[in-house]
Amino acid sequence: MEQKIIKTDSGIIIEPLYCQPIAMDEKPGVFPFTRGVHPAMYRDKLWTMRQYAGFSTAEESNKRYHFLLSQGVSGLSVAFDLPTQIGYDSDHAMSEGEVGKVGVAIDSLRDMEILFKDIKLADISTSMTINATAYILLAFYIALAKQQGADIKKISGTIQNDILKEYAARGTYIYPPTPSMRLITDIFEYCSKEVPKWNTISISGYHIREAGSNAVQELAFTLANGKAYLQAAQAKGLDINVFAQRLSFFFNAHNNIFEEVAKFRAARRMWAGITKELGATDPRAQMLRFHTQTGGSTLTAHQPKNNIVRVTLQGLSAVLGGTQSLHTNGYDEALSLPTEEAASLALRTQQILAYESGATDTVDPLAGSYYVEALTNRVEADALALINKIDAMGGSVKAIENRFMQDEIARSAYAYNKAIEDKSKIIVGVNKFTSDDINKTPVFRIDDSIRRIQTEKLNQLRGSRDNSRVQTCLNTIREKATTGDNLMPSVIEAVESLCTLGEISDVLRGIWGEYRG
Repeated sequence: MEQKIIKTDSGIIIEPLYCQPIAMDEKPGVFPFTRGVHPAMYRDKLWTMRQYAGFSTAEESNKRYHFLLSQGVSGLSVAFDLPTQIGYDSDHAMSEGEVGKVGVAIDSLRDMEILFKDIKLADISTSMTINATAYILLAFYIALAKQQGADIKKISGTIQNDILKEYAARGTYIYPPTPSMRLITDIFEYCSKEVPKWNTISISGYHIREAGSNAVQELAFTLANGKAYLQAAQAKGLDINVFAQRLSFFFNAHNNIFEEVAKFRAARRMWAGITKELGATDPRAQMLRFHTQTGGSTLTAHQPKNNIVRVTLQGLSAVLGGTQSLHTNGYDEALSLPTEEAASLALRTQQILAYESGATDTVDPLAGSYYVEALTNRVEADALALINKIDAMGGSVKAIENRFMQDEIARSAYAYNKAIEDKSKIIVGVNKFTSDDINKTPVFRIDDSIRRIQTEKLNQLRGSRDNSRVQTCLNTIREKATTGDNLMPSVIEAVESLCTLGEISDVLRGIWGEYRG
């Protein structure tokens, strides 16, 4: 009788039984870190429980942050609206219809003050999902920390700051790749001296996976981009043993629990090898530390409460895979931004995993599974083959310019959706086990008056600030951009002088232009 062929989402054939003996001489906390970056992992310290939030005005987002902190989150994660992400103030014509819709609108330091009202930046860790304008949002954060009296050498958090994946998968870029990479290395250089506990980049596979890649592609393209950032920083003369310690990663967690665990384990081993090959000798510079978010693209609008189970499985895969921080999606996010009820339940999911599941009792609990070990090796081998192709093209920037990554992702997305359509892949409640019940899940709605509110704030700001000082600051940024000096000190001075995000972005648009892909 012919045996049925079963594959992972990445196309790896799953054998009916795994019996190969495996070497188990690797230990957690030591090179190549397959089994974890800390010797005792969650027995010593749990992952940081983050909930991603940001919508409407800074006032409304601040209320949600206080709610989440009261429910037990240990770190905040900020979503910004599209105008903020691509460098437009809320009153710009390009912002019409988008202000406050997929994140919070931040136009100036005044908005940042409201966003974190009664929240001490010295006492929390903040992750900001921002890329093209990451240098400005980091400047806002540093300026606010200084205003609060915090020692900026001690504040901690992360900016995503991963522009390469924007060109490959997401699209919220502004400038061409070369000047964009210059901004990133300016941040590396500045923070290594002035904000040493800040994670200066979160190299993101999350959005690559959301765009339609499979697990192997997510891993390969993410690490290839990471390699490009390492090489760019080294070309600027930065010490890999210093700046690589502040690099972190951001991965997606999907439903195939064993492939996801294998992906996380392989990621650590591969990154340790990449950093060592580029000259890193300090173990802390060889470690891959990562944040995980459960898969937004796996959430269904049909039977949305099924998403509670999906998110639980995905969160468990991240924990079994050794994540350093985790965001669990609300079950209603295929319909709208999460309600407070859904956000609270998503957090409770993490807390149950942490305190009731037993998954934290031992390090790398799936190690030694013939299946998981074989999958780890296969995911690594397939991802390395893709990285070697990218290297042969001249690295990630060239691969993106040649549309290699984009085309690979598009092919995977097409195959995945075709499999759902022909029912060779079952999505419960979508293409099987469906019902005609009317969905009565309450949704979270954004008031369309947000743009008017933000415009009024901007008018008041521009009428009350020292506009001659603003012009001086913008001229300084223009000068530094052309001389090649590090831009971060000038940008921080500019935001402290109440220059807006759009004004600063426009100065660099005038010099570097916009990338059209």
